[in-house]
Amino acid sequence: MEYHLMERALQLASQGWGKTRPNPLVGAVIVKDGKIISEGYHHQYGSDHAEVDALKKLNFDAKGATLYVNLEPCSHYGKTPPCVNAIIDSKIAEVVVGMKDPNPLVAGRGINILRSKGIKVVTGVLEEEAQKLNEVFIKYITTELPFVILKTAMTLDGKIATHRGDSRWISNEDSRTYVHEIRNRTAGIMVGVDTVIKDNPALNTRIQGQEVQHPLRIIVDSSCRTPLNSKVVTTVKEQATLVATTEYASVENRKRLEDAGVEVLVIPEANGKVDLKQLMKELGKRKIDSILLEGGGTLNYSALEAGIVDKVMSFIAPKLIGGKEAITPIEGNGKERISEAYQLNNISYRTFQDDLLIEAYLQKDQ
Repeated sequence: MEYHLMERALQLASQGWGKTRPNPLVGAVIVKDGKIISEGYHHQYGSDHAEVDALKKLNFDAKGATLYVNLEPCSHYGKTPPCVNAIIDSKIAEVVVGMKDPNPLVAGRGINILRSKGIKVVTGVLEEEAQKLNEVFIKYITTELPFVILKTAMTLDGKIATHRGDSRWISNEDSRTYVHEIRNRTAGIMVGVDTVIKDNPALNTRIQGQEVQHPLRIIVDSSCRTPLNSKVVTTVKEQATLVATTEYASVENRKRLEDAGVEVLVIPEANGKVDLKQLMKELGKRKIDSILLEGGGTLNYSALEAGIVDKVMSFIAPKLIGGKEAITPIEGNGKERISEAYQLNNISYRTFQDDLLIEAYLQKDQ
């Protein structure tokens, strides 16, 4: 098996980051007589799927060729016709698939159709890599809930700010640039109202020399205290803002935000605060497939307790702040016993100059 060809399909697929949602990231490579004769990928939502994109670029007859694709070809009509039809019509002889499509509308059907037409299908090639690339799609298509990434930036002694609240800048410029790349890939960015009041963040995407996608700004604000002069309100015409609140918020507070162009979404309360599980359900209905959680320690803890977090991205800077009153990434009541701690797995590491990024996934069977 030519694994480097599947690796190329994955590379091509990644070029669709932030543009295909809620569709998956898919790349395709067509090979004949040991040579790549065409490549393609899903460029954006509503455009040709990767397989069709590659077939349309062909300058050679595809009869007898092999197609490498990181996700099972679709077999249903959506924004575009089924990819299996185009593959069959092209006379491709073999299809190598990274992973089966978790979409209930496909779920092996595309593979079965290809095999029924005499096309050889090989599955599970670089499957783990394929699943990681489309982890957002897998979560959303199977649960209709957003994939939530909890991002923190802290010092080596576990502080996200001094006891006076100063947090600029803990991580270095390279780390911050990468965070903007992640923002560019996600549908929503979520913080608590206290972060808005204290830091007045823009919560936008800034990548030099590149057209960007601004995520929906989601402010968890049970009483609608978001200031009208905050950046998330004053720039609402350039980037949408949604305030998730409860019935405890006064009608006057809701109206002043709505009059300023902010969408106010009333969510059932849990212990006097926005029920984050219900909020995720509502956001999922709006096709928000992914959320970057950049909240403070209180919201981070609430998100962990609610079980909505899928992945953690923790930037660690080689700095020491000290002080028992300095702020940590996870506040709240915390756990009473080590045995109750949130467990993480599938750990990976990378560096940005002298910053260390640890990525890990929440163990869901706790």
